[in-house]
Formats: sequence, C-alpha cells, structure tokens
Amino acid sequence: MVGLRGVGKTVLLDRMRDDAEAAKIHTVRIEAPEGRSLPALLAPQLRQALLRLSRNEQAKALAQRALRALSGFAKALKIKYQDIEVGVDFDPEPGLADNGDLEHDLQALLEVVGAAAQKAGTALVLFIDELQYVQEDQLAALITALHRTAQRRLPVVLVGAGLPQLRGRMGHAKSYAERLFDFPEIGALAEPAAKIAIRKPAEAQGVKINEDALARIVKETHGYPYFLQEWGKHAWDAAVASPISLRDVGLASKAAVAALDESFFRVRFDRLTPVEKKYLRAMAELGPGPHRSGDVAERLDRKVTSLGPTRNQLIAKGMVWSPSHGDTAFTVPLFDEFMRRIMPGDDWRR
Repeated sequence: MVGLRGVGKTVLLDRMRDDAEAAKIHTVRIEAPEGRSLPALLAPQLRQALLRLSRNEQAKALAQRALRALSGFAKALKIKYQDIEVGVDFDPEPGLADNGDLEHDLQALLEVVGAAAQKAGTALVLFIDELQYVQEDQLAALITALHRTAQRRLPVVLVGAGLPQLRGRMGHAKSYAERLFDFPEIGALAEPAAKIAIRKPAEAQGVKINEDALARIVKETHGYPYFLQEWGKHAWDAAVASPISLRDVGLASKAAVAALDESFFRVRFDRLTPVEKKYLRAMAELGPGPHRSGDVAERLDRKVTSLGPTRNQLIAKGMVWSPSHGDTAFTVPLFDEFMRRIMPGDDWRR
C-alpha cells in the first residue's frame, strides 16, 4: 500500500491507474473533495468494480455477495452519511457490513470484495487523490480495513495521493499507518529532469531551445511540473521560429504568470477568509519559506497561540503545510509572489 505526497502526485497516480487497467486489474478511481464523505465516494465506484467482477464465472457468487454487502453498507450508513447515493443491485445480507459503524462495516465490505477479487485471480486497487481531505475518523476506518485485508492476504491495495501533510494525518489517524504504507514524496523535478521535460517534446516537433532560455524556464518554475507545462506552452506560443530564445521565454514568463494569477492561484485565493488571506500575506512578506510560526505572528503583531486556529484552517484547506514542528510553508511555489501582487502595499496590515 502506497501513500504519495508532493507536487507531481496526480500525474503519477493517473499513470499508475492506467498501467493497472492495462494489466486487467480492477481499479477504483476517486478524488476526495472537501465536504464529501468517504462512504459516498467509495460506494458507487465499488459497485461498478463489483459488477465487472460478477461477470467472471469463477468469482460470480462472491462478487454478488459483495454487492449484497455493499447494499447493506450503504443502507446502514445512509442515516449518518446522508450524501451516499448508490444503485442497489441485490438485497442486503443481514449481518454483513450493515452495523452502521463505519470502521466495522468497511472492514467487512473490503474483506468480501477482496475475496471476490482473489477468486477471479485479479486485484482491486483503490486510487484516491486528495486523500488529505478525508476526515480523520473516516481515514482511520479505511486504514483499519486495509490492515485487515493485508493480514488476510487479500488483493486489495490503496494508492493514495495528497499534499505533504498526508503522512502526518495518516499516522495520527492510526499509529501503525507508517508501517502499513510507503510514503514516497513526489517533489519538484531536479534541473536535468526539468530541462528534459521542456526540451524533449519540443525537439520531437523539430524545434530547438537555447540553453539560456531553458535555464530561465527552470529557474522561473522551480522545477514544479505544472509550471513547467505552463512556461513551455507560453514559450512555444511566443516564439516565431526555432530555436526558442531567452527573449521568447521572457515574454512567456509574463503570460504564464498572468495565466496562473487568473486561474491556478486565484482559485486558491478565493477560497480563503479575510483572516486567512492576511495570514498568508504575512507569510509572503517573509519570502518563499518555510517560516517559523513566531515570525508570522510577529508580522501580524499577534500571539502565536491566537493564530493557531487560522494556521490549522489553512493546513486543512491545503494552502500550507508544516515541514517540521513550528514551521509553515506554502504547498505550491510562487504563491508568496502572487500574494504580494494581489495584496500590494501595506493596507493588508489594517
């Protein structure tokens, strides 16, 4: 079982899912948005996977039993998690995953699902993106269920992806999570890899890029995969002939920053309360970070303890994370520059 965290996680998650499907492995693909319960996310996707499994003659009976378990699971938890919506293909089996207790019922459900997959000679892989948004008690239930399937050697696997705080959240939910999962960090690309990411697709189209232009892109993007795509796109659009020059990249930088301000950064900014914006603006005043919580509090002329709830809210929203105790860092690069652009001057201090 794997928990991915870092800036390139979603791309890798999609690639791993595609590889699993190519290998005829049953997959469940979920993105966990804020405000949705884990049962609501899992139930319809598991139903689809089980219907596919039920077409396997060897696993048909067990897959149908798993569908009965899913019916009981959804019915029992519907009162508690009112966002559960799933079609019911079979009547529930009394006593199977229908106690109304998520930790108990999810364990029972994944056990019978795993047994069906095992009988079919395949596996079920749960791909869950933005896993940091799953509430702690629901995350604990998922970890417990996966621990049980692992103990029984059932072929149910989780590949989760999330922001850097994911490891800490999973460890807090269940202390044994760090022994159960691997947590590779997918961070910014190193300079050689970042250059290849720009140069290779351009050369495939017969276009060269000057070395100084390439170095400028890597410097501007900090090797962040999505930003590399943005700068590459705008550099391509700015150039009128091969090779792409430093001047082209200069024009591309202005266009890329403007595009990010209107979409990537602005979407995040608009989710913030005025108090949260002020906190991030104080962080931005200190630079890219990470920053000590005390230094941020000093910029705001507040006590560290009074800012604790605001910091926690920003971590929950995925805006910042804590690389070490007492430190706070932006979850994406260049956000400090955006905050200084969108909240210029000193009016934000008032």
